[in-house]
Amino acid sequence: MREFLLNYGLIASCLIVGSSLVYFMILAISSQSMLSQIKSTMYSRFRGLSGSEFVPPVSILVPSYNEELTIIESVRSLMALEFPVYEVIVVNDGSNDGTLQALIDEFALQRGPAAPSRHLVPSQPVKDVYYNPQYPKLIVIDKENGGKADALNAGINVSRYPLVATIDADSMLEKDALIRMVQVYMENPEEHIAIGGNVRIANGSRIRDGRVTSARLSSKWLPAIQYVEYMRAFLGGRIGWSAMNGLLIVSGAFGLFRKEDLIRVGGYEADCPGEDMNIVMKLHRYMLQSGQPYRILFCPDAVCWTQAPDTLGVLASQRRRWIRGNLWNVIRFRSMLFIPKYKIIGWLALPYTIIYETLSPYVKLSGFAALVAYVLMDMTQLPILLAFLLLNALIGLVFTAGSLLIEELAFQRSFQTRDIIKMIGYSILMAFGYDQLNALWKLQGHADYLRGKHSWGHMVRRSWKEDSPDGEEELERSREPGQTASGKAGQSSKAQAIQG
Repeated sequence: MREFLLNYGLIASCLIVGSSLVYFMILAISSQSMLSQIKSTMYSRFRGLSGSEFVPPVSILVPSYNEELTIIESVRSLMALEFPVYEVIVVNDGSNDGTLQALIDEFALQRGPAAPSRHLVPSQPVKDVYYNPQYPKLIVIDKENGGKADALNAGINVSRYPLVATIDADSMLEKDALIRMVQVYMENPEEHIAIGGNVRIANGSRIRDGRVTSARLSSKWLPAIQYVEYMRAFLGGRIGWSAMNGLLIVSGAFGLFRKEDLIRVGGYEADCPGEDMNIVMKLHRYMLQSGQPYRILFCPDAVCWTQAPDTLGVLASQRRRWIRGNLWNVIRFRSMLFIPKYKIIGWLALPYTIIYETLSPYVKLSGFAALVAYVLMDMTQLPILLAFLLLNALIGLVFTAGSLLIEELAFQRSFQTRDIIKMIGYSILMAFGYDQLNALWKLQGHADYLRGKHSWGHMVRRSWKEDSPDGEEELERSREPGQTASGKAGQSSKAQAIQG
């Protein structure tokens, strides 16, 4: 047993060191790429294009299932974008709450003519189309429930424009986010086939009229720790992978695609639990097999704000679903591994994802158990164990500090001192409990996959005003004369459980 533990400890240590070295390399590339991107943006020939007739029009797809509490604020933020020509296509994917009725009431929608009979990609048929001439940019389509991927395909079939942006119904874009993303596309429209946006946690921030007016770290520990987690992943990781053209995911919360390429690869796969990774992998495979030059990029200054789960149960459900999607996709695209024509995808990005994402829960949990066994079997001393855990926390702290530096360089948004202190504390907390919880949820997700469980899981949506520090003030102003706190405004702030 002792020899086994020693050998396993050596293997686990090599994996941890390898993971840290790769992540340090990606963080360094991210920092360098961020500086280059800032200079490129400053001197770009496409600056100031928000009102130009030369900007290609965009169809924004908003797949929606039981989003009654967030959909109005999200759509209002999309209707106020600084962009010359675009359309917003909300796809009501068979919601069984008041999502559709909320849209009809808020925008005075009326049932219109049938959707264009185009079958560009497979999808469930559209039942009804709603519109209002006073809101010419807005189209709402109603269809039977088929899942998020099917809803996106239905939106592609109805869309009119050559570029397609996807955004989650519980997210809000900054007013210049779309023009920033399209500006990246216009730098090389022949090769830039997909661009991902920067997703940030909105919990705790001040929100007015579909806009985040003041970014703040949430006072609740769970959304706050996810803010640090997202910042590491997007600013510390995706910028680097983008620079190497090894990005495997364009977040479903906000991404931009050339529609013709989505059609060429057959659109989104309806039975896939990780549609955002799946569509990007299909694009990589298609372009590399056909030998066409291409780039899939990340645009850090195109910011999308999203809600983060604020309970462990909902977060666990989300993470189990994410790892099911990850496992589904690495199995589907395993034939790309170590094949020369697939370049960095087959030689680095996909192997890294398999080892340090798909298999990481086994390494983390078993490695932690091995360390405990070392102490119990007198193979090491407790101070050495604590020193190892502290070193792991310090490595995470370096990643957090690097991401904060990139955030400051990219956006010149200085955090309050107390928020920086909190982030440092949460970064350390991630190493002493949160990472282990994540690993446990991933194991449960693997078990769900093996059992064939593919449901969306239990999610909760909250009114945007609940998370805003001045939300109560906004609710008071929004009440009609004579309306009490127990009236409509009070009801709209209740959490809504969504069972997929």
